[in-house]
Amino acid sequence: MSMEEKRNSLTFQGFNQSILKPSNEKDISEIVKSCFKKNIPLEIQGLGTKKKIGRNFQSEKTLDLSKNAGIIEYLPEELYIKVKSGTPIDLIKKELKKNNQELAFEPTDFGPLFCGSKNEGTIGGVVSCNFAGPRRFKVGSARDHILGFRGINGRGEIIKSGGTVVKNVTGYDLSKIASGSFGTLMVFSEISIKVLPIAESNKTLVIDNNDLKSSLDYLNKSLSSSSDPSGAVFYPKIFRDQFTLNDLTVLGSITAIRFEGSINSIDQRLNKLIKDLKLEDKKLDILAPDQSEIFWDETRSLKVFSNLNKNLFRIVVPPSETFDLLNNLSKYNIKYFVDWGGNLVWLQVDDINPKELRELRNVVKKFNGYLTIIKVSDDLKGLIDIFTINEIKYQITEKIKKSFDPKRILNPGKMYIGI
Repeated sequence: MSMEEKRNSLTFQGFNQSILKPSNEKDISEIVKSCFKKNIPLEIQGLGTKKKIGRNFQSEKTLDLSKNAGIIEYLPEELYIKVKSGTPIDLIKKELKKNNQELAFEPTDFGPLFCGSKNEGTIGGVVSCNFAGPRRFKVGSARDHILGFRGINGRGEIIKSGGTVVKNVTGYDLSKIASGSFGTLMVFSEISIKVLPIAESNKTLVIDNNDLKSSLDYLNKSLSSSSDPSGAVFYPKIFRDQFTLNDLTVLGSITAIRFEGSINSIDQRLNKLIKDLKLEDKKLDILAPDQSEIFWDETRSLKVFSNLNKNLFRIVVPPSETFDLLNNLSKYNIKYFVDWGGNLVWLQVDDINPKELRELRNVVKKFNGYLTIIKVSDDLKGLIDIFTINEIKYQITEKIKKSFDPKRILNPGKMYIGI
């Protein structure tokens, strides 16, 4: 062991600090083992960008993974990268860009919402929460890009799943379970991720329309067409002024559809969609590649909600139900935009009390939707589940939690009471 490793080791630090910053898998395991033996609740965090999402809970110690960072192996020709869990997304993206590659699922950037500036967090946080950006309907979510991982369960045992090449699907189901568990099942120590080439070019078709129903129709037809879009979003007129792009001249609500690929292919697909949707007489804008990239970067970073002091909810709903859902929610003072071609609603509610919040959740359930509370006041967090779950799924989740973390020391209660 090197002198640097000795300085950073658990035995060198002692176990008296409230914030523990291990730099390797062995020390993470030792910390969790000690907490397991002493029944000490442990809060897990990377750069803290998603710390405020989920229920509040008390923990005696915090496991800060920001020092467990670095690229372990990157083979561009194999389309994969293996990194330590505390590696910042920004560092990974910079390394991938050197070989014209990217994380295709476009991690959601909660930095502007919670920190006031860009901060995409760590790969461990992104995979643990399983949030994905506008390309989700085309390429899948974060969990769909996991090739393998190593982690530590609630007993402090080191576990691993999967491989490091695209054709290896060993441990696929375990990756599905771990991703989206918000650190309640295990602590990721390293993750292997599938990467993809960056498209040669991209453009965005913007349709000027003030009607949610017609926009959802445009989005639905676009996704089911041969035009192969990679982004499809609707912004009501109230958000129009927040986008300042030279190519964006429409003044009303925005229906935006992104095309990626070769330059010739993009133009052909874009023109075909204009004809298919009968948009020849509509007011249209086409965002050039540089401005198109800005637009979608601002979409995945929730720019329209930057520094929001009000309540923000994330609703995943069947696109066929989106219009009726929003109509039923119109009695609240809401602002929203629709992503994933109608499948995702980001909903701002200015004022809401516990009774109304429960009513809102019930309306979402009525339309077969799934609601996640992204941002509310702390007093509301203690009165209602942050994530939607029914009784059967709760019981299944409880059994999975017991299997991975029998003493419930990892982010206890982060997702649901008792889990």
